[in-house]
Amino acid sequence: MPAVLEPYIYEGGIHKHTLITELLEDLGGYLIQKVPAATEVMLTMLIPRDDVHLIEDLGKKLLGNLTKAPLTGTEIAVVSPTLASHHLPHSACDIAEYLRRDGANTNMIGLARGMGRRVALSADYERKLINEHDLAVFAFGTFSDCIRNKKPKLLEGIRVPKVVTGGPDLKTEDVANADVYVGNIGRVAHRLRRSEELNSLDNMNRKVGEVVERMREEIAKDPLAVLPPRVMKEIHEQIPQIEYVLSPAPITLQLDGLRVKLPYGEFHESIGNLEFDEGIRLSQLSRITPSKMKNYILVKIKRESEVGFVI
Repeated sequence: MPAVLEPYIYEGGIHKHTLITELLEDLGGYLIQKVPAATEVMLTMLIPRDDVHLIEDLGKKLLGNLTKAPLTGTEIAVVSPTLASHHLPHSACDIAEYLRRDGANTNMIGLARGMGRRVALSADYERKLINEHDLAVFAFGTFSDCIRNKKPKLLEGIRVPKVVTGGPDLKTEDVANADVYVGNIGRVAHRLRRSEELNSLDNMNRKVGEVVERMREEIAKDPLAVLPPRVMKEIHEQIPQIEYVLSPAPITLQLDGLRVKLPYGEFHESIGNLEFDEGIRLSQLSRITPSKMKNYILVKIKRESEVGFVI
């Protein structure tokens, strides 16, 4: 039975940080993302639960800091009604940044027609793009009537869990089609830096984390045929072109798959032909389709009940 992996972020000096990554590999963990910045480095990792203390001890010796990152391995869409200045102010960017602090990969999406009560619609393309993510956070404004009566139209057709943020202090049941509502995060013309604003963002991350945990529990009932981080590792080892991708997070993990930022037409067969030590190919374990995002490759891993085994 594979070890239970826990998500963590290590922050410390770039000097000797390879000792952390080497220990992680020896323990059977996975490095999800590495972000160097001058003399500092941030490592997003999945560590076997029983071995977390070993990484923590080494991190302390290197004067670094290891913190739990509950949203690691998720891709979240942060959706704004339009790209207009009155809909995409600082708060939407702060929401995305705060989610990233807990390990999530975020994509900002501005809808084409969120303005005006009668034209609050999302295009089919937009809905399909949002549905490629693990969940969606909709950044709404400060008017209670608008959030109750107009904006729920934008949630229609979205199959992934929907977290709605807004200024008024409403209940989740007040917002049709929403799975969770988080108040006190409205439309403001400044960065969210005040203590009460940061407390609201902490509350948002906590509620998003609860949704993600429920999704993980649901997946655990019928496990994936292969872990997404293992697929990620094999792509790095077998497809060298991924090292030349300049986009952030060339391989973006999701709870039930991953997004590979290579052209679908050129590389989908190579991705499908990835071979594991067990002699199994990725095409036998997953569905590989073109993404709605820049024609990237979307890999959705099948469950044990479909394949009959787990590797």
